[in-house]
Amino acid sequence: MPASTPFVIVGAGLAGAKAAEALRDKNFDGPIVLLGEEQQLPYERPPLSKEFLAGKKALGDFTVHPQDWYREHDVDLRVGARVVGLDPTGHTVRLADGTSLDYAKLLLATGSRSRRVPIPGADAGGVHYLRTIDDASALDSALAASSSLAVVGAGWIGMEVAASARQRGVDVTVVETAALPLLASLGAENGAVFADLHREHGVDLHLGSAVAEVTTAGGVATGLRLVDGSQIHAGAVLVAVGAQPNIELAQQAGLAIGDGGVLVDAGLRSSDPDIYAVGDIAAAQHPLLGTRIRTEHWANALKQPAVAAAGMLGETAEYTELPYFFTDQYDLGMEYVGHAPGYARVVFRGGVAGREFTSFWLGEDNRVLAGMNVNIWEGLDDIKALIKTQAPVDPDRLADPRAPLGELST
Repeated sequence: MPASTPFVIVGAGLAGAKAAEALRDKNFDGPIVLLGEEQQLPYERPPLSKEFLAGKKALGDFTVHPQDWYREHDVDLRVGARVVGLDPTGHTVRLADGTSLDYAKLLLATGSRSRRVPIPGADAGGVHYLRTIDDASALDSALAASSSLAVVGAGWIGMEVAASARQRGVDVTVVETAALPLLASLGAENGAVFADLHREHGVDLHLGSAVAEVTTAGGVATGLRLVDGSQIHAGAVLVAVGAQPNIELAQQAGLAIGDGGVLVDAGLRSSDPDIYAVGDIAAAQHPLLGTRIRTEHWANALKQPAVAAAGMLGETAEYTELPYFFTDQYDLGMEYVGHAPGYARVVFRGGVAGREFTSFWLGEDNRVLAGMNVNIWEGLDDIKALIKTQAPVDPDRLADPRAPLGELST
């Protein structure tokens, strides 16, 4: 390919912006085109359900780079540019406006969209989803105008919005099919902590319940009807039942798909040697954990692009970071690191009742698979070390705050 053929990045969120930054940091002086569907500069998404709704941050506070950065680093950022097709053989991307663009290397950073639910009324006026700044602005206006909010789904977005709404004085009801909030992410032991937290702050939790329909009047949502016939009246409704990875372009292009995403190796290279994938859509082989992992968390969007950029430039690199995520709800802040599907037990260290503790997820062999600090802002590196050693620990010593974490491997 001619030297003038650009590296193209599809998806102008945090991952896309960080990929452009990483390429320039690695002294790549060729053309870079960054394509994004939204009209805004690339921004981070975690604040949408936290600080933005709480009125503590505006969009500019979590925009990745100012406009001048793209000009100064010769990055051709095109907002409002939707890619509708890829041709790996011809090395081209096709845009919705009918134009096409050649690429030398291609990075897919297309992220996710809010998952829709097939229930009557789910698309009525006053029903909100939260993925973009436009979504967050609309929800912010709804919370300002409404005294009550019904949330469908007790995952991270649902619970963070519930906390933000309660702190604004809005009455909140949450409906969740599972027995506890965050059950799929944290298990029953820690899901109960978050259930207690929200109940103490006045959230009405309907757990083990399902929504039959969003009730409406004049095409506008008025609340929910549950399958047991009970009614929940609300001035606004948020549907927060997870995310759908945007993998359609990769599928249409014939890239290998699996585990809900684009299959990539530890270097984030797809089944096509000139196409890489990062962020929500990347189902990546993890060299330390020995399994394939796809997570929809901020840390991947932040850190994976540097590895992909290295590969696009012909360097050897692997993504070895452990999965990481965080949340802030009311006066509870936490950080989680690791990967614990099929864990055998949970060990607590510290005061669970006072919400200042660490949770550890252990395997059958007492290896630490994951750890979570709640209102404790030290020791995360020690937790990472315990996971990486893959050595068994003594659960009793693990639970003892007097035993240094760095001395627990047996």
